[in-house]
Amino acid sequence: MAHPRKWLVPLMYIVFLMLPIYGLLAMSFKTTNEILGGFSFFPQEFTLENYKVIFTDPTWYNGYINSIIYVVINTVISVSVALPAAYAFSRYRFLGDKHLFFWLLTNRMAPPAVFALPFFQLYSAIELFDTHIAVALAHCLFNIPLAVWILEGFMSGVPKELDETAYLDGYPFWRFFIRIFIPTIAAGIGVAAFFCFMYSWVELLLAKTLTSVEAKPIAATMTRTASSSGYELGLLAAAGSLTIIPGAIVIYFVRNYIAKGFALGRV
Repeated sequence: MAHPRKWLVPLMYIVFLMLPIYGLLAMSFKTTNEILGGFSFFPQEFTLENYKVIFTDPTWYNGYINSIIYVVINTVISVSVALPAAYAFSRYRFLGDKHLFFWLLTNRMAPPAVFALPFFQLYSAIELFDTHIAVALAHCLFNIPLAVWILEGFMSGVPKELDETAYLDGYPFWRFFIRIFIPTIAAGIGVAAFFCFMYSWVELLLAKTLTSVEAKPIAATMTRTASSSGYELGLLAAAGSLTIIPGAIVIYFVRNYIAKGFALGRV
């Protein structure tokens, strides 16, 4: 039997992490007046009105749909572009390869605010403003370097003899790459897709700057909940609670890949 102290500290840590989430969920079932009236662990006047507004008001549920659309588009583009780029960095040596690799990472290090205005002007000029693809492409600037960095670490761990054997067996490159190499680094792809998804899902500045009505994400909608009586805190809490669900679903499906990523790849 394990000593109580061995599980007491992890249990306390988990409780500490879950308290803000529980507080958010509890607030989502309260009215704004009750939230402003004082702190309580349980709703005194339990209400589903906040969730009813979200599921019946097009402004709210369209925000979730828009967010999911551009996040999925960005994740697919980022991973698809990063796969051949990471393969080149892991398998070939060329002039300036290390400098180019570092330059890619510097794009990831820059704050989104640096690119907000240039993207806004560019997309307004080519009529991409307020579209899903506009936000997806803007996020690629940050997610592709991250995906390349993660995937290159996984690919470097695959012996080059695998490539040589496939070449001797007469495999065309793309057939080998898709049917043999990609399944070998499935864990790396899962990890890269997870981080791309989560960055794009929680990023606010670019998503808010590059959209207006048609493609406005839920994060931007949540910043516009002020009314004549103040901020609708219960509605904000309900919307925030629902934003946790997509991330939790993604984590559930790639949890094993993430564990392998911490053990084997660059995470």
